[in-house]
Amino acid sequence: MSMSQASTLTLPPLGLAARRTRVMGVVRRDFAALRRSPVRVFEIFFWPSVELVLWGFMTLFLRAQRVPFAVTFLLGAVLLWQVLQKASNEISIAFLEDIWSRNLLNVQVSPLSSAEYLAGLVLFSLGKVIFALAVMAALALGLYGFGVTTIGVGLVPFMGVLLVLGWSLGLVGIAAVLRFGENAQVIAWSIVFMVQPLAGIFYPVSVLPAPLRAVSEFLPASHVFEGMRTVLAGGPVPWDRLAWAAGLDVVYLAATVGLFAWALTYARRHGKLSRFGE
Repeated sequence: MSMSQASTLTLPPLGLAARRTRVMGVVRRDFAALRRSPVRVFEIFFWPSVELVLWGFMTLFLRAQRVPFAVTFLLGAVLLWQVLQKASNEISIAFLEDIWSRNLLNVQVSPLSSAEYLAGLVLFSLGKVIFALAVMAALALGLYGFGVTTIGVGLVPFMGVLLVLGWSLGLVGIAAVLRFGENAQVIAWSIVFMVQPLAGIFYPVSVLPAPLRAVSEFLPASHVFEGMRTVLAGGPVPWDRLAWAAGLDVVYLAATVGLFAWALTYARRHGKLSRFGE
């Protein structure tokens, strides 16, 4: 029996092991491209670090002006904001790189299913988010004495909610590119910034006009950042807010996965995928 026959027997195409192998194949492919590009590695932590340093200087100024809680509030907001931003942008960029390299059509005609492809992009983006966050956390501790553990037990669910929301926003950007073509890639880059004013990242949502406050109630990120400020001010973790945010995340993720599936079907039926390979 040949090696290929043995692999076919031990890894049925629809089996869990075969699916895991294909998903990890996407991760290994993207990691190989990243490892061979120092510029890409540099970009992972350069912009988050620049933003952290800029806001860090701002917090030092505010602390000199005796503004209470400035350092912890702003640095905590920057760190969590990067989780949301990079979760959204990394999955979008990974998809766009397949378009820029004219590789998307090859992916679609391979045995890789759309769900496995997305799972690979999500796993790889998660690794990049963790790496960037680790660099920023080290800088925040070394330069400003702020440790992410200051947030306490709420850190994990806070980050989890932001990760899922970021991936959902990334799927919206991917769906827009599939539906409207490469000209819509600006949506993939900027959609996360559209929710930034409503999320109350650097200020409480109470400063928003009443109509926008109502909208922010249905944005998971606003509950995370409000909860972060509550914890850093010495209060308990607002588990009720987190539960509401997690429920919204489930709804958003289900809706955006459905949107992606619809956009992919549309692109296949109208021959848009072949245009991405031109």
